Amino acid sequence: QVQLVESGGGSVQAGGSLRLSCVLSGYSYSSYCMGWFRQAPGKAREGVAGIGSDGSTRSADFVKDRFTISKDNAKNTLDLQMNNLKPEDSAMYYCAIVVAPCMTAIQALDALVDDDNYWGQGTQVTVSS
Repeated sequence: QVQLVESGGGSVQAGGSLRLSCVLSGYSYSSYCMGWFRQAPGKAREGVAGIGSDGSTRSADFVKDRFTISKDNAKNTLDLQMNNLKPEDSAMYYCAIVVAPCMTAIQALDALVDDDNYWGQGTQVTVSS
């Protein structure tokens, strides 16, 4: 059974940092794309950062140079380091495994918000000004 469990969210002031972590189990995910997406109340899901099955990484333009995604195959974890947080970054953050065929981080970023993917229960990030 596929399980993704996110942690690390919280409340911080603008300019602060958080590190989100996702533990993945029940899935041979090494050959799949994965990443993080977020959803704020009343807004659509948006891909934040992705890792391709080829190992490439990419962050969305609106978080580039602030957010970094990484994967630890030995620990089966997927992390998102978030620096210089802004109030507009406030949202529920989810890690996801992309079910559709995918190779590059750019493809992963586009596919993260698909309904068919696996994702966890999410972790809340709140940034105050």
